Amino acid sequence: MSESDLVVTVDGTEMGASWVSESPETRRALADALPVEGQAARWGDELYFDVPVDVDLEPNARAEVEPGAVAYWPQGPALCLFWGATPASSGSEPRAASPVNVVARLDDPSPLSTLPSGAGATVRVVKH
Repeated sequence: MSESDLVVTVDGTEMGASWVSESPETRRALADALPVEGQAARWGDELYFDVPVDVDLEPNARAEVEPGAVAYWPQGPALCLFWGATPASSGSEPRAASPVNVVARLDDPSPLSTLPSGAGATVRVVKH
């Protein structure tokens, strides 16, 4: 994980994540708030938890994201981890309930697929 910018811990399992440049205002606000942690709720193959960040949708916000996307959902406000289909998906690709600002990408989201269906999780995000 030495190349990673962030460490995302879900129920004790650490995953590296790297910042992406598409939502710079949200990325700055989230970086300033780190570390963040909370009890996550599960929505299909997405975990989300409240974060103390208040940012509007950025110009390239979108609902369809890639597996491994770490995104900020202004309506929460929450941070979301995506690894597969959600109830809003039309196929296997992740789809948020409404547009999100993508801020980072998990290096390997596969550990998330081992979470029990419907289970919440404790999530912590820190600077690496």
